[in-house]
Amino acid sequence: MTPLLEISGLAKRFGKLTVIDDLSFTVAPGEALGVVGPNGAGKSTMLNLVNGVLRPDEGTIRFAGTDVTRIGADRRCRAGIGRSYQIPRPFGEMTVFGNALVGATLGAGLRGRHAHRAAFEALERTELMSLANSPAGALRLLDRKRLELARAMACGPRLILLDEIAGGLTDSELPTLVDTVRGLRDSGVAVIWIEHIVHALLAVVDRLMCLTYGTMLAIGDPQAVMRDPEVVTAYLGHTVERAS
Repeated sequence: MTPLLEISGLAKRFGKLTVIDDLSFTVAPGEALGVVGPNGAGKSTMLNLVNGVLRPDEGTIRFAGTDVTRIGADRRCRAGIGRSYQIPRPFGEMTVFGNALVGATLGAGLRGRHAHRAAFEALERTELMSLANSPAGALRLLDRKRLELARAMACGPRLILLDEIAGGLTDSELPTLVDTVRGLRDSGVAVIWIEHIVHALLAVVDRLMCLTYGTMLAIGDPQAVMRDPEVVTAYLGHTVERAS
Protein backbone atom coordinates (compact mmCIF):
# COMPACT_ATOMS: atom_id res chain seq x y z
CA MET A 1 0.00 0.00 0.00
CA THR A 2 1.30 3.47 -0.91
CA PRO A 3 2.01 5.48 2.27
CA LEU A 4 -0.16 8.47 3.04
CA LEU A 5 2.65 10.13 4.99
CA GLU A 6 6.37 9.63 4.30
CA ILE A 7 8.95 11.11 6.66
CA SER A 8 12.55 10.80 5.49
CA GLY A 9 15.73 11.92 7.27
CA LEU A 10 13.94 14.60 9.31
CA ALA A 11 16.07 16.80 11.56
CA LYS A 12 15.28 19.87 13.65
CA ARG A 13 17.71 21.94 15.70
CA PHE A 14 17.18 24.88 18.04
CA GLY A 15 20.60 26.48 18.22
CA LYS A 16 23.01 23.73 19.23
CA LEU A 17 20.23 21.50 20.55
CA THR A 18 19.14 18.75 18.16
CA VAL A 19 15.51 17.93 18.94
CA ILE A 20 14.78 15.61 16.00
CA ASP A 21 17.63 13.64 14.44
CA ASP A 22 17.43 11.66 11.18
CA LEU A 23 13.84 10.50 11.74
CA SER A 24 12.19 8.36 9.06
CA PHE A 25 8.86 6.52 9.09
CA THR A 26 5.65 6.11 7.11
CA VAL A 27 1.94 6.05 7.90
CA ALA A 28 -0.50 4.16 5.69
CA PRO A 29 -4.00 5.40 4.83
CA GLY A 30 -6.32 4.59 7.72
CA GLU A 31 -3.49 3.45 9.99
CA ALA A 32 -3.15 4.50 13.63
CA LEU A 33 0.44 5.02 14.79
CA GLY A 34 1.04 5.53 18.50
CA VAL A 35 4.05 7.49 19.75
CA VAL A 36 5.59 7.13 23.19
CA GLY A 37 8.75 8.42 24.80
CA PRO A 38 10.00 10.33 27.82
CA ASN A 39 9.40 14.05 28.22
CA GLY A 40 11.77 15.99 25.98
CA ALA A 41 12.02 13.17 23.43
CA GLY A 42 10.89 15.45 20.58
CA LYS A 43 7.39 14.03 20.18
CA SER A 44 5.46 17.32 19.99
CA THR A 45 8.20 18.85 17.84
CA MET A 46 7.71 15.98 15.41
CA LEU A 47 3.98 16.77 15.14
CA ASN A 48 4.78 20.45 14.61
CA LEU A 49 7.05 19.46 11.75
CA VAL A 50 4.39 17.21 10.21
CA ASN A 51 1.65 19.85 10.29
CA GLY A 52 3.91 22.73 9.21
CA VAL A 53 4.12 24.84 12.37
CA LEU A 54 7.88 24.22 12.25
CA ARG A 55 10.14 23.64 9.28
CA PRO A 56 12.85 20.99 9.35
CA ASP A 57 16.53 21.75 9.00
CA GLU A 58 16.95 18.54 7.02
CA GLY A 59 14.78 15.86 5.49
CA THR A 60 11.53 15.67 3.58
CA ILE A 61 7.83 15.27 4.35
CA ARG A 62 5.59 13.82 1.67
CA PHE A 63 1.82 13.69 2.08
CA ALA A 64 -0.45 11.89 -0.37
CA GLY A 65 2.44 11.72 -2.82
CA THR A 66 3.26 15.45 -2.67
CA ASP A 67 6.34 17.04 -1.10
CA VAL A 68 4.93 19.38 1.58
CA THR A 69 8.22 20.05 3.39
CA ARG A 70 8.27 23.76 2.61
CA ILE A 71 4.58 24.65 2.61
CA GLY A 72 2.84 26.25 5.58
CA ALA A 73 0.45 24.85 8.15
CA ASP A 74 -2.63 26.41 6.51
CA ARG A 75 -1.99 24.70 3.18
CA ARG A 76 -1.20 21.40 4.88
CA CYS A 77 -4.49 21.64 6.75
CA ARG A 78 -6.39 22.09 3.50
CA ALA A 79 -4.38 19.23 1.98
CA GLY A 80 -5.74 16.97 4.72
CA ILE A 81 -3.54 17.16 7.84
CA GLY A 82 -5.51 17.96 11.02
CA ARG A 83 -4.16 18.63 14.49
CA SER A 84 -5.42 18.68 18.06
CA TYR A 85 -3.49 19.99 21.04
CA GLN A 86 -2.73 18.71 24.52
CA ILE A 87 -4.58 21.57 26.26
CA PRO A 88 -8.00 22.29 24.69
CA ARG A 89 -8.52 25.95 23.92
CA PRO A 90 -12.08 26.32 22.64
CA PHE A 91 -13.61 29.68 21.85
CA GLY A 92 -15.44 29.72 25.17
CA GLU A 93 -18.12 32.27 24.30
CA MET A 94 -19.08 30.45 21.12
CA THR A 95 -21.29 27.38 20.95
CA VAL A 96 -19.91 23.90 20.35
CA PHE A 97 -21.29 24.09 16.80
CA GLY A 98 -19.66 27.49 16.30
CA ASN A 99 -16.30 26.07 17.29
CA ALA A 100 -16.67 23.24 14.77
CA LEU A 101 -17.74 25.76 12.15
CA VAL A 102 -14.48 27.65 12.67
CA GLY A 103 -12.62 24.48 11.67
CA ALA A 104 -14.75 24.05 8.58
CA THR A 105 -14.42 27.67 7.42
CA LEU A 106 -10.91 28.70 8.44
CA GLY A 107 -9.35 25.24 8.34
CA ALA A 108 -11.00 23.70 5.30
CA GLY A 109 -11.96 26.93 3.53
CA LEU A 110 -15.61 25.89 3.21
CA ARG A 111 -18.52 28.29 3.00
CA GLY A 112 -22.29 28.26 3.46
CA ARG A 113 -24.09 24.94 3.61
CA HIS A 114 -20.88 23.03 2.88
CA ALA A 115 -19.26 24.45 6.01
CA HIS A 116 -22.37 23.77 8.09
CA ARG A 117 -22.53 20.18 6.84
CA ALA A 118 -18.86 19.61 7.69
CA ALA A 119 -19.35 21.04 11.18
CA PHE A 120 -22.43 18.90 11.86
CA GLU A 121 -20.70 15.76 10.58
CA ALA A 122 -17.70 16.46 12.83
CA LEU A 123 -19.97 16.78 15.87
CA GLU A 124 -21.76 13.56 14.96
CA ARG A 125 -18.48 11.67 14.60
CA THR A 126 -17.32 12.88 18.01
CA GLU A 127 -20.76 12.36 19.62
CA LEU A 128 -21.22 16.02 20.51
CA MET A 129 -24.44 16.75 18.61
CA SER A 130 -26.45 16.85 21.84
CA LEU A 131 -24.22 19.73 22.99
CA ALA A 132 -24.17 21.62 19.68
CA ASN A 133 -25.90 24.71 21.13
CA SER A 134 -24.06 24.71 24.45
CA PRO A 135 -21.37 27.31 25.16
CA ALA A 136 -17.97 25.69 24.69
CA GLY A 137 -16.64 27.36 27.82
CA ALA A 138 -19.06 25.38 29.99
CA LEU A 139 -17.96 21.94 28.78
CA ARG A 140 -16.39 19.37 31.07
CA LEU A 141 -12.83 18.31 30.21
CA LEU A 142 -13.83 15.16 28.30
CA ASP A 143 -16.15 17.14 26.04
CA ARG A 144 -13.54 19.87 25.53
CA LYS A 145 -11.17 17.12 24.39
CA ARG A 146 -13.80 15.80 21.99
CA LEU A 147 -14.44 19.32 20.75
CA GLU A 148 -10.71 19.59 19.91
CA LEU A 149 -11.21 16.49 17.80
CA ALA A 150 -14.40 17.84 16.23
CA ARG A 151 -12.75 21.11 15.27
CA ALA A 152 -9.93 19.19 13.60
CA MET A 153 -12.33 16.77 11.93
CA ALA A 154 -14.37 19.66 10.50
CA CYS A 155 -11.31 20.44 8.38
CA GLY A 156 -11.83 17.13 6.57
CA PRO A 157 -8.46 15.53 7.38
CA ARG A 158 -7.06 12.34 5.94
CA LEU A 159 -4.50 12.36 8.76
CA ILE A 160 -5.10 13.66 12.29
CA LEU A 161 -2.34 14.39 14.81
CA LEU A 162 -3.23 13.92 18.49
CA ASP A 163 -0.98 15.27 21.24
CA GLU A 164 -1.72 13.65 24.63
CA ILE A 165 -5.45 14.03 24.15
CA ALA A 166 -6.16 11.60 26.99
CA GLY A 167 -4.19 13.62 29.54
CA GLY A 168 -6.17 14.69 32.60
CA LEU A 169 -9.10 12.35 32.02
CA THR A 170 -10.38 9.99 34.71
CA ASP A 171 -10.36 6.22 34.32
CA SER A 172 -14.11 6.30 33.72
CA GLU A 173 -13.77 8.92 30.96
CA LEU A 174 -10.95 7.24 29.04
CA PRO A 175 -13.06 4.55 27.32
CA THR A 176 -15.30 7.22 25.77
CA LEU A 177 -12.32 9.01 24.26
CA VAL A 178 -10.71 5.76 23.13
CA ASP A 179 -13.96 4.78 21.38
CA THR A 180 -14.06 8.17 19.63
CA VAL A 181 -10.49 7.90 18.35
CA ARG A 182 -11.04 4.27 17.31
CA GLY A 183 -14.12 5.36 15.39
CA LEU A 184 -12.11 7.97 13.48
CA ARG A 185 -9.51 5.35 12.57
CA ASP A 186 -12.17 2.86 11.54
CA SER A 187 -13.73 5.49 9.25
CA GLY A 188 -10.46 5.62 7.29
CA VAL A 189 -8.74 8.60 8.90
CA ALA A 190 -5.06 7.95 9.63
CA VAL A 191 -3.93 8.86 13.15
CA ILE A 192 -0.63 9.73 14.80
CA TRP A 193 -1.27 9.74 18.55
CA ILE A 194 1.25 10.82 21.20
CA GLU A 195 0.21 9.56 24.61
CA HIS A 196 1.66 8.69 28.04
CA ILE A 197 -1.40 6.62 28.99
CA VAL A 198 -0.16 3.59 27.14
CA HIS A 199 -3.17 1.32 27.64
CA ALA A 200 -5.30 3.90 25.79
CA LEU A 201 -2.88 3.74 22.85
CA LEU A 202 -2.76 -0.03 22.84
CA ALA A 203 -6.55 -0.16 22.53
CA VAL A 204 -6.43 1.75 19.23
CA VAL A 205 -3.09 1.81 17.41
CA ASP A 206 -1.84 -0.58 14.75
CA ARG A 207 1.83 0.20 15.35
CA LEU A 208 3.79 1.91 18.12
CA MET A 209 6.90 4.08 17.85
CA CYS A 210 9.20 5.08 20.71
CA LEU A 211 11.24 8.27 20.46
CA THR A 212 14.08 9.27 22.74
CA TYR A 213 16.42 12.24 22.33
CA GLY A 214 14.85 12.94 18.95
CA THR A 215 15.65 9.54 17.46
CA MET A 216 13.52 6.48 16.83
CA LEU A 217 14.30 3.78 19.35
CA ALA A 218 11.76 1.22 18.12
CA ILE A 219 8.72 0.88 15.86
CA GLY A 220 6.40 -2.03 15.17
CA ASP A 221 3.86 -4.22 16.92
CA PRO A 222 2.65 -2.26 19.98
CA GLN A 223 3.06 -5.07 22.51
CA ALA A 224 6.49 -5.99 21.17
CA VAL A 225 7.66 -2.37 21.36
CA MET A 226 6.51 -2.05 24.96
CA ARG A 227 8.43 -5.21 25.85
CA ASP A 228 11.63 -4.02 24.16
CA PRO A 229 14.34 -3.67 26.87
CA GLU A 230 15.64 -0.45 25.30
CA VAL A 231 12.16 1.07 25.40
CA VAL A 232 11.73 0.08 29.04
CA THR A 233 15.12 1.62 29.84
CA ALA A 234 14.17 4.85 28.06
CA TYR A 235 11.27 5.21 30.50
CA LEU A 236 13.34 4.75 33.67
CA GLY A 237 12.60 7.63 36.00
CA HIS A 238 9.45 8.47 34.05
CA THR A 239 6.04 7.22 35.14
CA VAL A 240 4.26 5.28 32.42
CA GLU A 241 0.97 3.49 32.88
CA ARG A 242 1.53 0.03 31.43
CA ALA A 243 -1.19 -2.20 30.09
CA SER A 244 -2.22 -4.96 32.47
